[in-house]
Amino acid sequence: MSLVLRNLQRAVPIRRAPLRKKLEIVRSILGVQKFDLAVICVDNKSIQHINKIYREKNLPTDVLSFPFHENVKAGELPQPDFPDDYNLGDIFLGVEYIFQQCKRNEDYYDVLTVTATHGLCHLLGFTHSTEAEWQKMYQKEKQVLEELSRRTGTSLQPLSRGLF
Repeated sequence: MSLVLRNLQRAVPIRRAPLRKKLEIVRSILGVQKFDLAVICVDNKSIQHINKIYREKNLPTDVLSFPFHENVKAGELPQPDFPDDYNLGDIFLGVEYIFQQCKRNEDYYDVLTVTATHGLCHLLGFTHSTEAEWQKMYQKEKQVLEELSRRTGTSLQPLSRGLF
């Protein structure tokens, strides 16, 4: 199915092709190519507004994920009953926030890819509210990013490293 990658901001220039290429590989690694996925790039003002509405946090953030399927257990794929239900959900990337947080030696597109991978893991039921949940999510992110790094010649680390 499709990967929709939308850029709804003008704060930071985005070349969608490199991000799309890496996200298609991530989808392949996770085995979710048959599911639709939307990744929406927004600025600080927009992500802060969404964060305030849905998480009651009046701050910009790096990523917000909105799963199409409720109650997916971490590590399991959704089991849709209808063709229209082959949808994972939406990932909002706070690209301006991510850009501002990037360190000088980091590749911006690598950080976007890691952040989107983190968001995708959330759509697949992974969370990091407790140390046990974080450990599971960290291991999944690490596995996916190691395989992505192997395929692309990069060296990517999970976003959730060091949370606990």
